[in-house]
Amino acid sequence: MADGGSHDMDVLEVPKKHKLQEDFDAAEEEIEEERASPERSIAAFQKILAYPDDNLEVVHKVKELSIYKLGQLYIRHGREKELAALLQNVRPFFSTIPKAKTGKIVKVLDATKALQFQADLCYDSIAWCNLEKHTFLRQRIQARLASILFEQQKFQAALDLITELLREIKKLDDKPLLVDIHLVESKLYHALRNVPKAKASLTAARSIANTIYIIPRTQANIDHMSGILHAEERDYKTAFSYFFEAFEALVPLDPVEALACLKYMLLSKVANGQSADVPAIVSTKNAIKFTGIDIEALKAVAKAHDQRSLELFQQATTTYAAQLVTDPLIKHHLGLLYEKLLESNLIKIIHPYSCVEISHVANLIKLPLKTYKAGLGVIENVGHIVDTLFRRADKLSA
Repeated sequence: MADGGSHDMDVLEVPKKHKLQEDFDAAEEEIEEERASPERSIAAFQKILAYPDDNLEVVHKVKELSIYKLGQLYIRHGREKELAALLQNVRPFFSTIPKAKTGKIVKVLDATKALQFQADLCYDSIAWCNLEKHTFLRQRIQARLASILFEQQKFQAALDLITELLREIKKLDDKPLLVDIHLVESKLYHALRNVPKAKASLTAARSIANTIYIIPRTQANIDHMSGILHAEERDYKTAFSYFFEAFEALVPLDPVEALACLKYMLLSKVANGQSADVPAIVSTKNAIKFTGIDIEALKAVAKAHDQRSLELFQQATTTYAAQLVTDPLIKHHLGLLYEKLLESNLIKIIHPYSCVEISHVANLIKLPLKTYKAGLGVIENVGHIVDTLFRRADKLSA
């Protein structure tokens, strides 16, 4: 019996961790429990990276994880120079691991905040990849660079890069990367106001994505872009459905992007004449997590639109300019909403009259005189009655 017990204990014995793994776990635990200063944590991961190379898989794995952890620490504490030095110093290491893993370096570039700094890192890394003939990594960094150029609003430069990269990737049939590139291409064409080409690029991305497994984040990006393009065609009902799918997927993955999708969902409801649905949407389990000034801004717009009040609409866009006007998509569609609301208000007021006084109607509608005149100009061609009234009103104001 004793021998049997001894045998059982041998079977249950846990293999001892490698010293490097223990050091990594300890450093990670200190960060999670906030027991270490940034300097202490950085020093711990630097020590791991300085460990003499050997062929053990565990050593390679721990070093790889330490690179990402160290990069995150540099980003979190604004140490851009140290991050740039890290990416240069670890280049030899990426020659020793499978090329599929080298693409993870792009995640470090993704996380950095300063766009120009990201771009500089990309250019530098691409030059090194060309020198060392690391094609796989170079292509992914170029794709990331195209996204950065898009964010910098350097649309033509980004499109030139994407076009060249697409020719190369199509020959290799790298489908996951093709999906990402077509998505960026779609965003670029949309930014350049070429909606047909934006739709074609998105269709290409979706078609390829349907033949392979794609991560939830990529699917959310496809749905997000689909919503944007349907909104461009004033199909706000379908746009809402796509924004909803993207929002649900992004809530646990990227709160910032999830909030953007939620705002677009609310905008779609307002634009579709369903402002009354907004309170119910913002009260749902996932949406309530994002309660704040961004949501209050869209609620104010919804209220103004629901009451057909131009005064409240202008108040909302002025009060919440930072949350509304700074987003190109929201700004564009709010402009369309405002024009539509202005037209309906003017037609409602002037339709019963054969003669109107601009200053009086401007006072009734609670708008500046110049805004009212501009509104009349917008609706001059909506019908015979309004056309006649416009000419009469214009003569009266002369």
